[in-house]
Amino acid sequence: MIKILNPELEFLKSAFSYDNSFITYDSVISWVKKQNQQIEVEVNEIPFDKLINWKFDNNVLSHKTGNFFSIDGISVKTNWGDVHSWDQPIINQPEIGYLGFIAKSFNGVLHFLVQAKVEPGNVNYVQLSPTLQATKSNYSRVHKGKSPNYLEYFINASPDQILLDQLQSEQGARFLKKRNRNIIIKVDQDIPVLENFVWLTLAQIIKLMSVDNLVNMDTRTVISGIPFGSYSDPNIIMRSFLKDKASEDFFSNKVLNSTLNSNDGVNTISSIINFITSQKSKFDLFVEKKALNDLNGWNISESSIEHVKNKYFKIIAVDVNINNREVINWTQPMIKPAQEGLCAFVCKEINGVLHFIVQSKLECGNFDIIELAPTVQCLTGNYRTSNQKKLPFLEYVLSIEKNKIIFDTLQSEEGGRFFKEQNRNMIVFAGNEISEDLPENFIWMTLYQLKSFIKYNNYLNIQSRSLIAALPLT
Repeated sequence: MIKILNPELEFLKSAFSYDNSFITYDSVISWVKKQNQQIEVEVNEIPFDKLINWKFDNNVLSHKTGNFFSIDGISVKTNWGDVHSWDQPIINQPEIGYLGFIAKSFNGVLHFLVQAKVEPGNVNYVQLSPTLQATKSNYSRVHKGKSPNYLEYFINASPDQILLDQLQSEQGARFLKKRNRNIIIKVDQDIPVLENFVWLTLAQIIKLMSVDNLVNMDTRTVISGIPFGSYSDPNIIMRSFLKDKASEDFFSNKVLNSTLNSNDGVNTISSIINFITSQKSKFDLFVEKKALNDLNGWNISESSIEHVKNKYFKIIAVDVNINNREVINWTQPMIKPAQEGLCAFVCKEINGVLHFIVQSKLECGNFDIIELAPTVQCLTGNYRTSNQKKLPFLEYVLSIEKNKIIFDTLQSEEGGRFFKEQNRNMIVFAGNEISEDLPENFIWMTLYQLKSFIKYNNYLNIQSRSLIAALPLT
């Protein structure tokens, strides 16, 4: 039986540990490149009538088994924002899948079993994913293929093995109330490490997020939920527990302090709950199913469902051949974006603690109307040519001086449903040019507070969690 004395300190120690007797940071990048060279991938767009085991039935694009997912039409009405009604296609996948890591301690440091996984929609095919990344249809073997690797460890995990267990949302503008089980389990026995798996420390995983399109969305969402504990004086931890491993980098020290500091936010947890409750009470969201053929503003052709102005995204069909998957050939619908998006957090030190500007954002697929989003989130329009003054903080982020940019990479959306979609992810460090007074649907939060809300369902959206996961502690 595993005895977990303090999982938060185990996580924290791993977040400071770049030493890994299995593989170095630089070697991980080479290893992924090698995995890409070894894999055979072919993905081609096809007409809808070439989809195998998929059908339009009652104007819904669905799998003949009733499993996996469907493309539904919806009609949306809301009093949030400038546009109060619209129609659109959306992914309907009500089943809850696994996004899970197996963790094990080596030489006193927690390591995570990471998979080099191919998804048909990935920009570069192979990306670093959790140990287990599987929908219920996949691990139930509806596709008649092999069972996902390491599934049995999660199914048979005892409560004392579980370090993290959360239900988290996916993209609210593209999925209808979709959630996955984000889970980390710890083992003490030896387990086989398959060819496309590797043990990495948390510090290595976080650093690898600074490389474009290397760490996939599912890894980022699980990592974002990792708790590090709370301390009335975080400097005690930095001096005693971490000792000489405390970073010399000024920003990562601020990140660590904001992550561990439970006392010095300009807003209390209670006032943040009041803010969220007020936002959810103020705004309405009504979503009704509507036949795809009847969607206003969308055209259906033999090979796509797309907006009449070629905006937002379109639904396509693809034929996929991948030689190392549970099933090596299949067809499916996917969402193809019209443009690259932008997700950015603006942060600022207030009263000696790093705070982040967080917005409440309504998206049509949200489980509970409002979720907390990054300062700037532009996924459905061309942010480069849009009216930048119309969206709060967009002009500021796009014109920021380079020395204030802490993080700036291209990150992929989930490649199992989205075809070559990547968004620019940024974190910028503001000074006095940003006022502490914010627009009414924005609020200041510390990292400790953000992580406190992540552990509860449906508070932080996947874009904000992706950015939080990438913040360096060292």
